[in-house]
Amino acid sequence: MIEINLLPGAGRKARKGAGGPKMNVGAMLTNARERIREPWMIGAGATAVLAIGVVAFLYFTQEAQAAKLDEALQKAVQDSTRYSSVLREREMAEAKRDTVLRSLNMIRAIDDDRFIWPHVMDEVSRALPPYTWLVSLGYTGPGQAQTAITTIAPPASDSGASRRRHKPVATVIVRDSIHLRIVGNTVDIQALTRFMKQLEASPFFEHVELIKSERANDNGKEVTQFQLDMSFTRPGPADVRRVPLAVSVR
Repeated sequence: MIEINLLPGAGRKARKGAGGPKMNVGAMLTNARERIREPWMIGAGATAVLAIGVVAFLYFTQEAQAAKLDEALQKAVQDSTRYSSVLREREMAEAKRDTVLRSLNMIRAIDDDRFIWPHVMDEVSRALPPYTWLVSLGYTGPGQAQTAITTIAPPASDSGASRRRHKPVATVIVRDSIHLRIVGNTVDIQALTRFMKQLEASPFFEHVELIKSERANDNGKEVTQFQLDMSFTRPGPADVRRVPLAVSVR
């Protein structure tokens, strides 16, 4: 079938329009240049976007830290609850220990002072030289040879610190100082000097002083009457020899 175009130029128009619309780059650049006439507005917009990003970053960071701190707080509360009973038992054990130590100190003080006078008599008789005898042996001062036991109480707690724990205060054993006085006679003044030196050499005596020395008459014999004052000392464990007491039972 043969078609004949009776309208000249219609084919050329159709061919020209068959390529579709074309992109006008110059018009687009002109529109963009017209839109970008105020750069401060663009800077303000970019700053706002950056600020929103920073705030979002800080928010999520703080949320993460808060979650970690909350977890640590919960763990600390659990540990405090778990160890509170242990601390309470420890305080009870320390209180019992202090009570036992006070009892032991009392027993030790009583045991150490039981043999004061046997030690005194033994040391004096060992130091007594020949041709010298004693008239009296006793202690001087009020309340000698007595053991006083006192306990220092902890300071009172403040009204706002009722739960404040105080360190345990050990029991203080106050022992009276024992001063002895010896009155005796001797027929040799050199024996009196040896007697004083031997008393000073004993670990149980110190500060031996000659208070009085005078001539006297004892049953028609001329003697030298003397008076010595000294202090009793409690020696250490190394100076006291303890032996077991063995009793045979039939």
